[in-house]
Amino acid sequence: MIWNISYTVKNNLCIGCGICENTCPTSSITIKAKAGMFLPEINTETCINEKGCDRCHEACPGLGINLYDISNKCFKSPQIVKDAKVGRYISCYTGYSNNHDIRYHCASGGLLSQLLIFLLEKKYIDGALVTAFDQDNEFLVKSYIAKTRDEVLAAKSSKYSPVTLNHAIKDILKDNGQRFIVVGLPCHIQGFRKYEAMDKKFKEKISAYFGIYCSGGRSFYLTEYIFKKWLINKKDLNYLSYRDEGCLGNLVAKGVDSISRKPFVFKKKYQQYYHPLRSFFIPRRCTLCIDHFAELADISFGDIHIEPYSRDKIGINSLITRNKKIDEWLREAKNEGCISLQNLEIDVLKKSQRVVFQKKYRSTTFMRLNKVFGRKNPSYDSIKKDPAPIKSTLSYIHTMLQIFIGRHKKLWFIIDILKK
Repeated sequence: MIWNISYTVKNNLCIGCGICENTCPTSSITIKAKAGMFLPEINTETCINEKGCDRCHEACPGLGINLYDISNKCFKSPQIVKDAKVGRYISCYTGYSNNHDIRYHCASGGLLSQLLIFLLEKKYIDGALVTAFDQDNEFLVKSYIAKTRDEVLAAKSSKYSPVTLNHAIKDILKDNGQRFIVVGLPCHIQGFRKYEAMDKKFKEKISAYFGIYCSGGRSFYLTEYIFKKWLINKKDLNYLSYRDEGCLGNLVAKGVDSISRKPFVFKKKYQQYYHPLRSFFIPRRCTLCIDHFAELADISFGDIHIEPYSRDKIGINSLITRNKKIDEWLREAKNEGCISLQNLEIDVLKKSQRVVFQKKYRSTTFMRLNKVFGRKNPSYDSIKKDPAPIKSTLSYIHTMLQIFIGRHKKLWFIIDILKK
């Protein structure tokens, strides 16, 4: 039997990336929001999968990926170094934008946003696929091709919410430009890498993939819970950022109260609102991921919250490069005064990202337990042995309990009890 994307949804392996909608030659797939996630719906009358199509199934990152095989094919530079936790890489750095406003208001140190602006203004690229807050969208997020400084900055900072790129491939293919950057989470980059193997024209239009470190996605229920807890009316918003105003920063919500007609600004420290909620609203599929550093991206960006970097309150990025062209861009941006950049030891990077242990090792136990309970797992070409299976088993029970609570709104009162 040739499966279409319904297999992914049925077995809770969908990440809501929307790649499948792009791949369908008969436009039989539509991404819709269900149960706090973006999920595909299939028009069975027009679907031609039974005739051997299989494109949606082949491009689906939720089903897993040959991470190491594809990485070996994509990154062949003689300077490449291999690491069990980081994957293949050329260089590691810390850095930040030399523009104070960008550094202060964009995630960590604003280096991703600043580099995109630099590449656009130098005309090295024609556009960048990004995701931004959208007050007119029911789900408050939208993805689009940014072509100006302002459009890049509108997409600044982290999105702790489902992001679907269901129109991304079509938008890039129909655009007259020939050089695009795609910004995404590890699973997004995996989906694009799988798709480009089927579409040479699309592959030729991509200059680079910019990845973002990811400890796990979040459902729409996270935002709904936050709004409910702090009495924020979504309809009153004209600005929302999950992380703004410095390193880690604050949740910032701005708008006009629909009753009093007075403007309001709500702020809550990132670590106070987000960290206690880490497992309650994480999709189950994210607990089975082995890719923290976006190993198939040409460059990956993230935080670095260990000494001495954690003393900085404005913002510092860590980043990993896997493509010589990226290193050249970084050096040029540094030489022109756009960014600050320093070399970073790989062991320091790994120490700063403790969640990578969970991704590379704990996930093995999670998948083993999934199999015991009759659940399907993604397929990877390299699974590492978990050195602490008992601890991971307890973590599995704890995590699945929290996920169950997070998926049932009537149980949300338990969250405050457990947080204490």
